[in-house]
Amino acid sequence: MHVILAQPRGFCAGVVRAIDIVEHALERYGAPVYVRHEIVHNQAVVNGLRAKGAVFVEDLGDVPRQAVTVFSAHGVARTVESDARARDLRVLDATCPLVAKVHLQGRQYAASGRTVILIGHPGHPEVEGTMGRIDGRVLLVRDERDADALDLPPDTPLAYVTQTTLSVDDTRGVIAALRRRFTDIVGPDVRDICYATQNRQRAVRDLCRQVDVLLVVGAPNSSNSNRLREIGAATGTPTWLLADGGELDPAWVAQAGVVGITAGASAPEATVEHVIDALRALGPVDVSTMDGIEEHIEFKLPRALADAPARPGPG
Repeated sequence: MHVILAQPRGFCAGVVRAIDIVEHALERYGAPVYVRHEIVHNQAVVNGLRAKGAVFVEDLGDVPRQAVTVFSAHGVARTVESDARARDLRVLDATCPLVAKVHLQGRQYAASGRTVILIGHPGHPEVEGTMGRIDGRVLLVRDERDADALDLPPDTPLAYVTQTTLSVDDTRGVIAALRRRFTDIVGPDVRDICYATQNRQRAVRDLCRQVDVLLVVGAPNSSNSNRLREIGAATGTPTWLLADGGELDPAWVAQAGVVGITAGASAPEATVEHVIDALRALGPVDVSTMDGIEEHIEFKLPRALADAPARPGPG
């Protein structure tokens, strides 16, 4: 069996920064450090940080007063920030800078008097955080059907922003549907979707031209990993999402001569290696990496941790 690894794959700069923030906080302040929500959607990462002393909570009411607390990479609503101030928590904000950019765009559009359309998935923490940071009316649209169902006059002043981990193709379709219906609508170009999301999605399309089966390494609750799975399947390539090598079903690759592997932006490279080891348990495997974009973007740590430099990452 020949295995081709996508390039790029795995950790992005926002994920590297978020993990670094938790690890540096543990080094500087000692355990426990409390983290609201999973720092990123990957159980291996969460378990590794938990073993070092991170405590993950969904409700700030479970955090002792004045404790060191990290907000996850997905971002939080302003009400969460208010709750943290009321509890006098020492907050380190690990919100991805590209998510924070969406927050800023949404606030600017709302301040100009436009109703904001957020293209995203209901219940996702990034969506909840974004909706909770924009003053004024925000309407959530998941797909073209939702766009067509909006009960608004066609000349309503509108603006759209997007969840950063969506499929670029799906987002383009929703934006087109909105523009067909409404005459006064503005928003960022689809190219403004997170660079890491675009790069990984483009790499999957290229990879699927070369392989018989695609394996996407990522958590089932990871939006960007699920989009990679959907894109692979849309090419007609049998595609499977698995959290690690333990979830590999030998039947998936029984007839495959060439297997492609990619990984969501919150999946560590060690998990990719675990999947490769599971394939090797089935028979001989040789591994190569496709030609692709090499990412060198690095995001700074919060000022409170700035004198402890971040590790360089693949993002």
